[in-house]
Order: sequence, then structure tokens, then C-alpha cells
Amino acid sequence: MAMAADSTMPNGQETASLNGEPAFKRPRENGQVESLRTPKEPRNKVTVVLGAQWGDEGKGKVVDLLAMDADLVCRCQGGNNAGHTVVVDSVEYDFHLLPSGVLNKKAVSFIGNGVVIHLPGLFEEAEKNLQKGKGLEGWEERLKISDRAHIVFNFHQAVDGIQEQQRQLQAGKNLGTTKKGIGPAYSSKAARNGLRVCDLVSDFTVFEEKFRVLAEHFLTMYPNLNVDIDNELQQLKEYAERLRPLVTDGVYFMHKALTGPSKKILVEGANAALLDIDFGTYPFVTSSNCTVGGVCTGLGVPPSYVGRVYGVVKAYTTRVGVGAFPTEQDNEVGNLLQSRGREFGVTTDRQRRCGWLDLILVRYAHMVNGFTAIALTKLDILDTLSEIKVGVAYSVDDEPLPSFPANMDVLTRVSVKYETLPGWCCSTEDVRCFEELPPQAQSYIRFIEDFLQVPVKWVGVGKSRESMIKLF
Repeated sequence: MAMAADSTMPNGQETASLNGEPAFKRPRENGQVESLRTPKEPRNKVTVVLGAQWGDEGKGKVVDLLAMDADLVCRCQGGNNAGHTVVVDSVEYDFHLLPSGVLNKKAVSFIGNGVVIHLPGLFEEAEKNLQKGKGLEGWEERLKISDRAHIVFNFHQAVDGIQEQQRQLQAGKNLGTTKKGIGPAYSSKAARNGLRVCDLVSDFTVFEEKFRVLAEHFLTMYPNLNVDIDNELQQLKEYAERLRPLVTDGVYFMHKALTGPSKKILVEGANAALLDIDFGTYPFVTSSNCTVGGVCTGLGVPPSYVGRVYGVVKAYTTRVGVGAFPTEQDNEVGNLLQSRGREFGVTTDRQRRCGWLDLILVRYAHMVNGFTAIALTKLDILDTLSEIKVGVAYSVDDEPLPSFPANMDVLTRVSVKYETLPGWCCSTEDVRCFEELPPQAQSYIRFIEDFLQVPVKWVGVGKSRESMIKLF
């Protein structure tokens, strides 16, 4: 029997109509009555920084800027295939697994369950950065790692290399992976025979048994695989002791951070939208979700706790490795962008392919991620150009494409319609506010905003923190 709105239950508990359903109110000991069905605004929302192109947009610099007053900085996906360069006090730090927010000694850094961790790579990265400067001192005291994160083993990396060789032999075209074992590790995760951090720091005898089974699995698939099982197990046993103090229940850790006292929580995306396993230029993509959905699944964060989402966009476009690249300039312009922008991969040192800014691609990334605002980086690299082109539409066989194509065979055939804008032919490297930028540079930024219908919040004109101009 339906109960009328605003009625009283037999036991005296009040109800109130909510979308046609009676709301249950439980009396509290202090006499106050609180509705369990009244939506509560999340106490702490996460701010997310994501790449909006094919990676290498300068996310590390934006994260470093926001991490200065953050309480918690998180990585949610990827592994040491990512590469962020951060310059602090004239010291250049390179990060692959560690959140670049680890440079903030007042913040806690967290590696979430969606990340795949190569333990030798993690500790080597820390040691290398310690030798560069004082920024990483005490890093182990301010780093937490989810117990649900999967582990990348040395044989995963070896398999990655073998798979690339096989692709080259079979199809004459590889994927251009970093050979860091990321794909094979995520494959183990999906096949449900992977091993997690919680396995390593628990009973090592049980872990050893599972490890040997997994190694034999890959040896069966790849008979030429060179695996020193006993040596790697000994290495992992030593790492387990160093790792144990850092490991925490990631879900409970994030829940406390989100629902506890006021905190500034920052999520640092790795890779970028067009490398996303679902939404990227498949198959030339990474093996994780590097769009905003990966924040929820890679950290255990409910969607309602996602706040601002900042997309990082380079003022032109670059791509590492193979795959379609509609606005690529295999000419003097591309060479100029490559040399002025020092376009070499942080992780692989591979030369990046360069081309004009592709706003069709960035608009697609915005559709998936819902950017709150844009950080436009490396504007200064365009300083010497008399005219600048921007890709604004695709067509195939003279037929306009209404959206970004899923099929890579189609994307390789697209013709790009460009809008040509005047360059400014002067240096912007010392500019520190929007009004000081040349009028043509201001127009370039406004053109991007108008096309995307997303505001530009920061503009980068150099390598340092101070070179990020804040517009609002």
C-alpha cells in the first residue's frame, strides 16, 4: 500500500516526498532528524590534469604548478611509459612512475590501483632524481601505493620487445611501444593471472608460486624468452621490504581523503586522450584509460567527486612513434617546431613528429573529458613563424567528416581544412601576463577558445613555473 507524501509512519518516524518516493528519516540521539536521502555535496573534489592530444603536452609543468599547494597528488593509470619533465630551481627532474607532485614536501603522493608498477624502475627513478637535486629528499616518507596496483615484471618488458619484433616481421609495422612492459602487464591483469602489490607484501611463498606459474605461462607462449626466474624472485623479495611501508588500502585511503577534513586533491594524468585504449587512435594507443574515466577506476573515486578537469594542449601537435597524424608537417615547418621545441621523448628519447595544432582532435578530447579549462603550452615555440595554421575540419574524398573517425584507415586518408592566422615574429619568453602578449598571440588564444568553447586558463611561454601565465 502506497504511503501518502508528508505522512507519518506507525512508529512515529516522518517521511517526506522525494521524486514520488517517501524519504525515510531516522531520528538521531541528539534529537536532530536527518534525511538519509538528501543528496550531500562531496566535501573534497579532485582536480584532474589530462593530456588532450598524443601526450608530451607539458602536463608535468601544469601539475607542478597546481601541486605547490596540494595536499594529495595522485597517479591513476599507466606506468613508466609516461614521462614528465619538471624544472624547479633550475634543476630538471624526470618522472615516469612517481607523481611529479612528489617535489612538494608538504603533500602526499599516491600511486593508485590503475597504475602498473615496475619496481626496479620506480626505485631507479627516485635515485636518479635524488642525484640531480634536493627536491626528492624524503620521498619514501610521503609516497603511498595502492595494494591493488599490478606489478610489471622484467619478463613483461622482454615480451613487449618480442611482440614489437613480431609485428614488424608479420605486418611490417610495429605499434611504437616504449617496450616498458606496459601492454603485457595490462594483458596479465585482464587475463586475471597478474600479480598485485598486495600479493608481493603478503606471504612470499605464495607469491613465489604464482610468479613461477605466470613466468611459465609466458615461456610457453614465447619459447625464446630469456627469463631468470630465481634472480628476479630474489630481487622482488628485497623490493618487498622497501615497498611494505609504502603500501596502503587504496580504496580506504582515497575515501578518507575525499570525505575527511578539507583537502586539495590533484590527479595527474599520464599519456593523453588520443592514446586512450578506448577513445584513442587504436591500435596505436597505450593500454589504459587516460581519459577522465580512468580517474574513477584507477583510484576508486566516485564520479560525483570529480571536480575541475583541465586539458593540457600544446600550441602545436606532436606524436611519438607510428600512427595517423593528419596535421603532420614533414617539411621545414615540422623541422622548425621539432628543433625549437626540443621534441624528444622523455621516456624513449625518440624524436617526435610535429605539425600544426589540430582543433578537431582537441574538440574530440573535450567531448570525452568535458574540460573545465585549457592549459595552452609552448606558445613561445611559434614565436618565429610569420603565419600559423590551425586544423579546423576534416574531409575524405571531398566529403566532410562530422566527427573524429574511429577507423585509422579513414584517419590516414583525411584532408585537413586549415585556418591561417598571422604570426607575431617576436619573443614571448619574458612575458608574464596576457596583456603583454603580442596582439596576434592573443588572437591565436582567442581563436582556440572560440572554436572549442572552452576557456584557456594558462598559457606557457617557457620551461619554468614562472613562465605559465595565468589568465583567470
